[in-house]
Amino acid sequence: MKLLSISILFLFSIFNTTFTPTSQVKNTYDNYSWSKEELKMANTAGNSSYLTGQEKDLVIYMNLARMDGEKFFNTYFQDFVDAYNKKVIKYSNYDDLKITRNSKYYRSLEQQLKDVKDLPMLWPDEALSIVARQHARDMNRNNFTGHNSSDGRSVKDRISGIYPKRSNGENLAFGFSTGFENICMLLLDKGVPDLGHRKMILNNSYGLNYVGVSIQPHKKYGHCAVIDFVALPR
Repeated sequence: MKLLSISILFLFSIFNTTFTPTSQVKNTYDNYSWSKEELKMANTAGNSSYLTGQEKDLVIYMNLARMDGEKFFNTYFQDFVDAYNKKVIKYSNYDDLKITRNSKYYRSLEQQLKDVKDLPMLWPDEALSIVARQHARDMNRNNFTGHNSSDGRSVKDRISGIYPKRSNGENLAFGFSTGFENICMLLLDKGVPDLGHRKMILNNSYGLNYVGVSIQPHKKYGHCAVIDFVALPR
């Protein structure tokens, strides 16, 4: 099983100075229950007809983690770890793939999510989702991974083409078909020393409030997910 994730962030000030759920989401927890109101609040992509159900899940699970990080860790993330470990046990490199609850990435996520509470919700954007979809399809068609397009355009180029002079960033993940798995793995950021994906999803300093998302097939990894972020006025 081949898994990969990459992230990149571009920041722009107003002076253009560069600085380097859907219905599938269920509430099944006794000790850390999610209210209907919380699930509804997180489901900002619920009426986005241009997104698939799994793409909507990318948005709602990011929002649930931002809404109450500790509760997310003790509910949905625990479900993910259990299901993921069962899923990858069939692979010969299981010891490398499995998620252990005493690993530094697991423990750092637990610690960080304890301090995450009531961050602003992320909102889907159709134009940005088209940008994300085009990049995902480009990576599949040309069988590559990376933030630069096959024609050489960068994340900054692609997003600034529709939203110029705005802070923006991008997360990429490979190997998962569901929104839930993609978000949990990006939050864990196993093997990513700077925890760039996690920082992007939980950002609260850069004003990144709109997202474009896409999950597409990928020739090498089976599936790829693209999440583009941008800071826009509300």
